Amino acid sequence: MAMPFSISADAPPAQLRLSGVMRLAKLLFGTPLNAALTLVFGGLLVVTVPAIMRWAVMDAVLFDPDPKACRAATGACWSFIYTKSGQLLFGIYPLDERWRPATVCLMILALLAWSVRPASWTPRLLAVWVAALALIFWLMGGGCGLTEVPTSSWGGLPVTLILTVVAIGVAFPVSILLALARRSTMPVLRTAAVILIESVRGLPLLSILFVASIMMPLFLPEALLPDKFTRALVALTVFAAAYLAEVVRGGLQAIPKGQYEAAAALGLPFWRTQYLVILPQAIRIAIPALANTIIVMIKNTSLVLVVGLFDLISSGKAALADPEWPSPAAETFLFIGAIFFALSFSFARFADFLERRGPAAH
Repeated sequence: MAMPFSISADAPPAQLRLSGVMRLAKLLFGTPLNAALTLVFGGLLVVTVPAIMRWAVMDAVLFDPDPKACRAATGACWSFIYTKSGQLLFGIYPLDERWRPATVCLMILALLAWSVRPASWTPRLLAVWVAALALIFWLMGGGCGLTEVPTSSWGGLPVTLILTVVAIGVAFPVSILLALARRSTMPVLRTAAVILIESVRGLPLLSILFVASIMMPLFLPEALLPDKFTRALVALTVFAAAYLAEVVRGGLQAIPKGQYEAAAALGLPFWRTQYLVILPQAIRIAIPALANTIIVMIKNTSLVLVVGLFDLISSGKAALADPEWPSPAAETFLFIGAIFFALSFSFARFADFLERRGPAAH
């Protein structure tokens, strides 16, 4: 029996357009529940969209650097974002040296864009990232011809990007080792991995950051104590490694026993078996869960504000403290939220690409 909206291969364009309209109408109003939901959400859009447009665009102050214009306006104060963009993006970094964090942001974003290309997945990619990170820390910290800037003066987007890239980049290979150790047949190795993973997963990230920031100075001499930025980076890395290890372990458990037996029949040693046979399949299986954990970690970098680091949110709060402006908090946090959304959504699309590409590559 032919479907009621089936179209033959030689159907004219007008008939195709009519069929599309009928499908959409059936989707929106095909059942009483669908019709009710369509009417409710349609009504909400009619009520809210014009008001949002008036606030965000029509009555907004866009580029006027005078704070008085924002005080007199009834709409959004985007001129605050425009005027304070340097402070929002780079925090309390010295004004005359802000070209350095700007260069760092461009470098990291360019490297991330280059690294998602399958053609770049070669052994030299790791060397490029190591060299780039060394250059990034030199640009941010100074020395060797540049004015020295302590990590306590770093802030804004560079801090968020560096914490994200380094913490996740180091945590992922560590998580693979932890997952393999937890599945090991050696009791000492397995017990050590279980204790580490479960101890970290049993604590909130805030408590780990507080331990790194407040408790460590009580136990280490000042000469051996790393700065606050490094301690927060280590805390984020350990936290991410513990969570990613469980995700990788789930992928390893999904591999059929026959894969191990086939590798053993070929005479492959343990590490070559893991590298060539098991881990590629396990990571491919775990891509959705890995992506979810990494996106959570991207957003968790905002928690470093509680230990005194000037990330994006801290920079936004500092900018809002200017008494000359009317403190447009909604606009500021929408701007910051848009940056986090762009980072998280971009990685989600990359993970979706990997998930679609996996079976074809296999």
